[in-house]
Order: sequence, then C-alpha cells, then structure tokens
Amino acid sequence: MRRPSTRVSRGEGDVIGAMSHGPTRAGFRPVEISHFFCQIMWRRGVDLPPQWSHGTQRRDIPEDIVSTQTAPRATTTTQPRTRPEAWAGARPGDQTTVAEALTTEWEANPRWAGIRRMHTAEDVVALRGSVREEHTLARRGAERLWELLHTREFVPALGALTGNQAVQQVRGGLEAIYLSGWQVAADANLSGQTYPDQSLYPVNSVPAVVRRINNALLRADGIEFAENGGQRMREWLAPIVADAEAGFGGPLNAYELMHAMIAAGAAGVHWEDQLAAEKKCGHLGGKVLVPTSQHVRTLSAARLAADVAGVPSVIIARTDALGADLMTSDIDPRDEPFLTGERTTEGYFRVTPGLDAVVARSMAYAEVADLIWVETSTPDIALAAEFAERIHERFPDKLLAYNCSPSFNWRAHLDDAQIAGFQKELAAHGYAFQFITLAGFHALNHSMFTLAHDYAVRGMSAYVELQEAEIASETDGYTATRHQREVGTGYFDRVATALNPDSATLALTGSTETAQFTH
Repeated sequence: MRRPSTRVSRGEGDVIGAMSHGPTRAGFRPVEISHFFCQIMWRRGVDLPPQWSHGTQRRDIPEDIVSTQTAPRATTTTQPRTRPEAWAGARPGDQTTVAEALTTEWEANPRWAGIRRMHTAEDVVALRGSVREEHTLARRGAERLWELLHTREFVPALGALTGNQAVQQVRGGLEAIYLSGWQVAADANLSGQTYPDQSLYPVNSVPAVVRRINNALLRADGIEFAENGGQRMREWLAPIVADAEAGFGGPLNAYELMHAMIAAGAAGVHWEDQLAAEKKCGHLGGKVLVPTSQHVRTLSAARLAADVAGVPSVIIARTDALGADLMTSDIDPRDEPFLTGERTTEGYFRVTPGLDAVVARSMAYAEVADLIWVETSTPDIALAAEFAERIHERFPDKLLAYNCSPSFNWRAHLDDAQIAGFQKELAAHGYAFQFITLAGFHALNHSMFTLAHDYAVRGMSAYVELQEAEIASETDGYTATRHQREVGTGYFDRVATALNPDSATLALTGSTETAQFTH
C-alpha cells in the first residue's frame, strides 16, 4: 500500500503540526515553518527556547538545506522575546504555557497522528529539569528516518557491527543503519565477552555502539568535507535504528535505556514483548511473553523518555507471539483467548502462538508505537500480507517493519525470482523498514574466513587478490584501499597545518600510500 503524502493548511495549529517535517511532507519549507511558528508563539506570549532564531530559520537546520531549499528572508534587528530561564521551567506559569504548546503540537502535528500517550504534556515539562540538553544527532536522525519512511518505497538496512562497517554501508548507498543486539552480544559489548542473544551483556552496550557508529560517520563526513573544499558530497549521518531488546527490566529501565539511546544519537529504537529475564533471540525456543499491557507500558516509557528529551524518536514495537508459547501472567483480558490453562515448572502460563495472538497484541501496540514488527520464522509473503491486511483494517496508515533474517534458509523457501522480488512485495503491503539483522556478523566472519583459508594455502597471492578486488571496487566509490586516508590521517595533517603551516611532521607526506596508490 502506498503511504499518502501529508500536507497541512496554513492555520496556526497546522503550522505547529508541520514542525518536524521537511518540504516533501508538509508543504512548508523549514524557514517558512519556523517563521510562522515563532509569529504564532509570540502572539500567544510563549517564551521560545534559545535555539530558535527570530523568525528567520531554525539554527539547527543544516545550512545546506536552508541555502538550497529556501530563498533569503528579510531579517529584523529586533531581539527575540526569548528568556532561557523561562523556557527551562523556572516559573510555574511558564511551565503551563510550554505544556499547552506541547499539547497543541501533539494534537496538530501529523507526525503524531494516531499516537496515544499515557502521559501528559505537564508530566513531560515537569520531568525535563531546569537545563535542556540538545540531542542533535538523535533529533536529526529521527526526523530524517521519518522522512525516508514516507518518501521511499521502503528503507533497506543492514546490521552494522562496527563504525567502519557503517561507513561502508553509507558509502555503498544505504540511507539507514540497523544495530542489532544480537551482534552486540556476539562481538561488540562492553563486557568484552562473546554472548548469545539472551540479554547477558551490560545494558549500556548498544548505546555505546550507537555512539561509536555516529563517531565513525562524523569522521567520514569531516574527512570528505575537508577534501572537497567544504562541499557536502553525501548525507553521512544515516539514521540508526537500534535494538533495545526487551528493555532490560521494567518501565523505569526502559525509560533510562531510551534516554541512553537518544544521548548516543539513535534515531529509532525497537522493543520486543518478551520477559527481559528470559529473553531469547526470536529464532530460538523458550521465549516468554509479557502481558500485552506490560509491553504497552514499556513502549510508553520509551515515548516518555523521547518527549522529555525533546526528540521525535521512532518507536518500533516488536512481537514474538508468532512463535512464543509461554507468558508470565494471565492478568490482561486481551491475552485470555490464547491461554491453554497449563503452567510450567517455572510458573509460566502456556499460550497458543500464532497469527491471531500476533494481531491481538499488535492492535494494542499500534496505538503507542510508530511501526510494528512481527518476528517470523520463515520468509513468508502470504503471512506478511495477511498480517498487514488485518492491521490496516483498523490502522490504515500504520507502518510495518520486517526482519529479512539470516536465520532463514532463503534458498530452501524461495526461488531466484521470488528472492529478487521479495522486498518490493513486502513494500506493497506497507513494510516500510526492511533490514538484515546480522549482515555485519556474517560479512565479517565469512570474509575473514575466506581470506584466512586462502592465505593458509596460497600465502601472499591470497592477500594480493583481496587488494586487487579493493582497487577494482574504487570505480564504484570504494575508498578504503587507501587505509591511511580512510581513517583520517590527511584530516589530522590539516589540523597540524592549521596550527603550523610550515610543519615538517605531516604524516601523509612521504608515506607509502601517497607514493604507491593513485588518488
């Protein structure tokens, strides 16, 4: 199904509602929106946050977007009516005004259409504290991801394990990055251990990798920007969708984990409806579901954290009800039809897995989450289509996500033509985000095994073939053949030159890379 384009009128509420959208979604240019928004808020006597300029442009809109999408607007010498201490919530009266503006934003902005919050705007303002931290990467990524989800046929992504893998994904043409908890457990967690996908690693491990990936992308952007005379060649800061697993506890744990994800720069975060203490990979057995109402609270905790941070994070609800046959409690009436009446030695309730259970849960999640992801055991278009049809009967515009998992034996289920058309078929049913969770793990392991196996047999010939393959890939845009340049040696030579134009210690000058590899 095609997701309809959203345009808004120029009424005050709709202008506020257009705030998080670019010109392709709302019909307003960013400068127009901020100008009208400021005018409206000033007329209402609202003290604006300090990061807003006076009726001309948002300071956090990249200059290249402003310069290419908007015409110059006349400015005024009048200083804006901005009192940072008022925005920070120093006085109760100002808190009320800000809460009213936030409520208007939720009601009028098409970004929040169909989203129900368990909390109020007053709750958000009260929890923000007196000092607001600007989460530029998370906000920018969330806005970009939301735009991509509504302007692309679908958004494809690969699971990245390292910062350099993410850089190569963007250089190769992908516009979004997926970060799998499975991969973090296997090879990138802060305990330095190799773990299965059972939430055994420290809770801050995924946020740490989000930050690492963003750092790598920022470095790549800085290198390319400097090399090209200050011209932006591509959008390096691809939005990252990160795995929060089952939340590592209750709603408070989910709230704090979401804050950590935002601080690290995640654009979207997904949450699964398993019991955190018994969490398993969706393609393993022994999965234990929590009641539907409990997962709604987890998703709501994530939304509250995003609202408090002031970031329009994309919240993805995942359900494992297609394969899980255990549940912690029978408290929720929505789960009652699937209870078998049996209990396990651990005290868990046995439930009947299947599509009906998936749909029942997803109907509840669709009210609070931006996308729904059903974890499946096979690449089944018919199942995906039936789920989409049933969800869209009640939530016609709800976006869906699909895991094109390496846990599927693709050749055992589909022929070449079916594989080639699989993602486009999914997209036709509203699956806007499609990703391969463990792509980084398999690419890393297979490529290194292949090199090691050949090197053990043929010596240097094996490595030279790899080098020749890298050089051949340069016609497609690959640049890591020149590994010194790739990691920023030339960038830091520029730093050294800025400090000492006559520096005799520049690293690339006289290097083998400069002498032996063409540019």
